[in-house]
Amino acid sequence: MGLFNLFQKEIAIDLGTANTIIIQNGKIVVDEPSIVAIDIKTDNIIAIGKKAQQMHGKTHENIKTIRPLKDGVIADYKATEAMIKGMIRMTQEKKSMFSSLSKMRMMICIPSGITEVEKRAVSDSAQHAGAREVYLIHEPMAAAIGIGIDVLEPMGNMIIDIGGGTSEIAVIALGGIVCDKSIRVAGDDFTADIEEYMRRQHNILIGERTAEMIKIEVGAASTELDDPPEDYAVRGRDLMTGIPKEITISYKEIAGALDKSLTKIEEAILSALEMTPPELSADIYKTGIYLAGGGSLLRGLDKRFSLRTQLPIHVADEPLRSVVRGTGIALQNIEKFQFLMKGI
Repeated sequence: MGLFNLFQKEIAIDLGTANTIIIQNGKIVVDEPSIVAIDIKTDNIIAIGKKAQQMHGKTHENIKTIRPLKDGVIADYKATEAMIKGMIRMTQEKKSMFSSLSKMRMMICIPSGITEVEKRAVSDSAQHAGAREVYLIHEPMAAAIGIGIDVLEPMGNMIIDIGGGTSEIAVIALGGIVCDKSIRVAGDDFTADIEEYMRRQHNILIGERTAEMIKIEVGAASTELDDPPEDYAVRGRDLMTGIPKEITISYKEIAGALDKSLTKIEEAILSALEMTPPELSADIYKTGIYLAGGGSLLRGLDKRFSLRTQLPIHVADEPLRSVVRGTGIALQNIEKFQFLMKGI
């Protein structure tokens, strides 16, 4: 058994719209933006992850950057496969000469609303990247395991995972998803809302990376925060003159810009609560709602959801890594969680 384990390589992947995180044998070894840069003339991949992110929005006509996942699913099959291969190679850089002989078992988390065709695309990409065994697990289930919830017990728990492309809302009990709601409104929409607000309200054109930084620095879900961030200086192109300029914005402006998208997520949460069986509703009243994913880091989001649902809201300790940690735990305890897997 020891010799088998020597050549057994276990990789858990959170293949996200915004970021891809890989856990190998229990440790996070890759945490990179889900983006690739391609040489248009040769069609070769010239950079992935952070290196490609640095090129995003700054390329010339011979290079283009692609985010191969959109709304939580594969939009560009070839680029996704190349990205997975490249990121797996990052895990092998310091491995021994026996790395190429290792048997790779891979588990990837997927949105709960994914179709069979989209599921097959994820599985095929993993197999072409070198996996001999591929397992798929739904994101809300992985998030629940990563948070530390005992998903096998007869107790209802509601998980909300707000990622880059999708917001996953699910009620979990007895090792299964009882009811769920998956909507394609999430972090990317917040970024787009900020770009649109800056263009409409301030006549300034900004790029996706700048909008992302605004979201991180002064992003908020409420105009009333206990510990508000300082105003943030934004640089972009004046739409009237075409000249670069700088303006200062506050978190209250961004809270207003994000209100429409956040309201859609709130409506999805209420819809999921309406579908929940009464016995599980009683459990959720006691346990509250758990938030995971990068979107849950938005300032004041927990209080906003709590006011709307009248339920306690718990934000995960490491919301960005809850899903991949849960995927890694499920992979390491595959016998225990076997019935959870969507194996291919």
